[in-house]
Amino acid sequence: MLKRIVQACFLIIGGTLGILLLPELFKLLHINDIPLINNSYVTAIIGAIIFYLITFWAVDYVFDFIKWTEDSLVKIPVTDVLFGSVGLIFGLFVAFLISFALNAVQVPIINAVAPILLTLLFGYLGFQVGFKKRDELLSLFGNRGNKKKSGEEEAEPAAGKALKILDTSVIIDGRVADICQTGFLEGTIVIPQFVLEELQHIADSSDVLKRNRGRRGLDILNRIQKELSINVEIYEGDFEEISEVDSKLVKLAKLTNGMLVTNDFNLNKVCELQKVSVLNINDLANAVKPVVLPGEELTVQVIKDGKEYHQGVAYLDDGTMIVVEEGREYIGKRIEVLVTSVLQTSAGRMIFAKPKLLEKAL
Repeated sequence: MLKRIVQACFLIIGGTLGILLLPELFKLLHINDIPLINNSYVTAIIGAIIFYLITFWAVDYVFDFIKWTEDSLVKIPVTDVLFGSVGLIFGLFVAFLISFALNAVQVPIINAVAPILLTLLFGYLGFQVGFKKRDELLSLFGNRGNKKKSGEEEAEPAAGKALKILDTSVIIDGRVADICQTGFLEGTIVIPQFVLEELQHIADSSDVLKRNRGRRGLDILNRIQKELSINVEIYEGDFEEISEVDSKLVKLAKLTNGMLVTNDFNLNKVCELQKVSVLNINDLANAVKPVVLPGEELTVQVIKDGKEYHQGVAYLDDGTMIVVEEGREYIGKRIEVLVTSVLQTSAGRMIFAKPKLLEKAL
C-alpha cells in the first residue's frame, strides 16, 4: 500500500513539474513550434510518465527511508514527541514575530534572507529546549496540579506512596524481589529505560560473570513484573546530557520526588548529599540481623587470618564478619569468643571479639 502511495506522489510531482518546466525545456531545444507539445495536459502526462519510470528505481529507496523514519518515531516516547513539538511551534511563533518586525526595515536582502534563517534557528532551538526540558516541565505541571485549591503549600507525598526507583545494583542483587513479596516495599516500582539498557549491555558482555549477573537481573525484573502483585512502571525518558547512570537516577528521583532503592554505598552517600530519599537494602538487611552487644558470648569458627597481626576472621550464619583479636592461632578451630565492640555502617556490620579462653587466662 505504501509503495502505491509513493508511486502516486511521484506521478503528481512529475505532472506538476511537466507543466512548469517542460515548456521552457522545449524552448531551449527549439521544438516549441509543435502545437501538441505546448498543451499543458500533454506536458503533464509526459512529466508523469518520466517520473513513473523513475519510480521503478527509486521507490524501494523511498520506501525504506519512510519505514526507517516511521520505526524511529514509534520508538520515541510520546512525551518526547509532544514536548518537542510544542517547543518547535513556540520557536516558529517567535521567529514569525521577529520576521514581522523586520518587515518594517525596507532592506531587500534582510527581508529575503532573515525569515528563512530565523525560522531554521528558532525552530531548532524551540524543539531542543522542549525535548531536553520535558522532565522538568512534567515535574512543574505535576507540582501545580497537586497543590491544594485553598492556596496551602503542597504536602509532601507519603513515604509509602512515593515512587520507588530501582537502580542496576539492587536489581542484580535480587533481594528486592523478596522484599516486594513480603509487602515491605509499597507504592509503585519504577524501572528506568536506561537501567534496562545497562542490564542488557551487562547481559551481552563477553565476560561470563558479568553476563550471568545481567541475566539474573533481567530474570528478577520478570519475576517482579509478572509474579508479584505490585504496580511496576517503565520510565522511558532519558537524560542525554548526563552520561552516568547513577547521576540519571538521582536526577529522576529529584524530578519525580521518588525514593531511590539501592545497595550501592557510594550512590547512597551521593543521594544524602543531594537531599534525595534513598532506601538502602543493606541497611534493611543489617536492621533485621540479630543484635549483638559487647560482652556477649558467641561460638564461631575461625576460617582465615585478618589484616592486622595475630587477627583471625570468622563469620556468623547471616554473613556478618567477626574479627577475633589474637585469633590467628585458632584458624580452623571452633572457639568461644567474647564480643568487645560492634561497628555498624551502611556497608555492613563488623563485630570485634577476643577468645574467651584468653579472657579466662587474664
